[in-house]
Amino acid sequence: MTFKTKISKNYSSGNSIFSITRSFLLGILFILPLLGFSQKQDSLQKPLIPKDKIELLKNINITFDVRMGFQAYTFRGGDNYYNGLQFQNGFTALGISGKLHEKVFFNFRNRFNKNSDVQTLDRLGSNIELAYVEVKAAPKLDLLMGKMTAFYGGYEYEFSALDILEYNDIYGNALAFVTGAGITYQAWDDHKFGFQVLNSRTMHYDDLYGDIAAENVQEPDWPVAFVGNWRGSFFDGKLQTIYSASHSIEVKDRGTTFFTLGHKYENRNLVLMYDFHYSFEQIDTKGIITSIISDEEVAENVEYIENWLRVEYKFSPKFKGLLTLMTSSAYDNVKTSKDYIRTSYGMIPTLYYTPFKNIDFRFYAAYIGRYFDYSNFAEQELGVTSYNKNEFRIGIIAPLHLL
Repeated sequence: MTFKTKISKNYSSGNSIFSITRSFLLGILFILPLLGFSQKQDSLQKPLIPKDKIELLKNINITFDVRMGFQAYTFRGGDNYYNGLQFQNGFTALGISGKLHEKVFFNFRNRFNKNSDVQTLDRLGSNIELAYVEVKAAPKLDLLMGKMTAFYGGYEYEFSALDILEYNDIYGNALAFVTGAGITYQAWDDHKFGFQVLNSRTMHYDDLYGDIAAENVQEPDWPVAFVGNWRGSFFDGKLQTIYSASHSIEVKDRGTTFFTLGHKYENRNLVLMYDFHYSFEQIDTKGIITSIISDEEVAENVEYIENWLRVEYKFSPKFKGLLTLMTSSAYDNVKTSKDYIRTSYGMIPTLYYTPFKNIDFRFYAAYIGRYFDYSNFAEQELGVTSYNKNEFRIGIIAPLHLL
């Protein structure tokens, strides 16, 4: 090979390397702007939640309420002979509430251990307990619209079902969450009045009672309930009251009249509550008398009279003791013979232990004793006998504030 040939080959090789290098550099110079453009496009120029929405979240509350425990129970008396052991989710609910405007508020709660079937009258499932909007119409006047708690009185009803291990007979069978409209008026600093117009039930009568509806019972044009209450405070809040009166039209020309007188005394570590309940029902809405006397039709002209007493004492910042005592008497044919049917008695001693300072997370241990005493008339004419239930529970109660 001649020297000239070698130079020519080396030149060609160098020229090729130069061409490749130049192409590579040009490629980089071309790609760099694209890479920069891509990075700009992929980066978030705005946050996922805009600043104005973040401000809104400051006024939103999200709660997750749980009562879970282990229970051991026995039934004795009459045809009842049963023992049971089980874990149980007594209360599980998710709630969202908040302030949308300086005069507009909302409240929503879904209880997961309730039936979610859409009701034929109010078009919501029973699991949707709260779904209402509150508007501050004036400094002392509030307007509520949607599905809400009825303004019944008494302190047993004032507690969430999260905190009540077992209700007395009336509130254990009452329809507490219904759709309608209401107003509250803060007349004075220590006195507040409320009035509601509500559906008296969530289902049409035929869907609720089916084949056991009496022949003379007809669906009214509007199954409506009127509820009024008064909240009072005396002696710097040491004595408080929640009184209520209501009348509901259940079926055509017949309904339920219900009175509740609730009292509360609070002083340092002691809280004492007493409720008196009276319910006269032309159609048995609680179903207790109906379940005793007949499987074929709904009982009429029944009466329930109750007493409920609860004592709370705080032994220390971490320990609190409770004692609940209750009675409930039921009568049939009130307008004629007024047949005494039964009285139920209840006793619920409870101990709370709250180990944490900044969160309401409670361990509890409780005994629930119920005795159902039937009258001689009921035993002889209706074939029922008295029985009792004894139950022991341990578990947790946790109203958790997530936001």
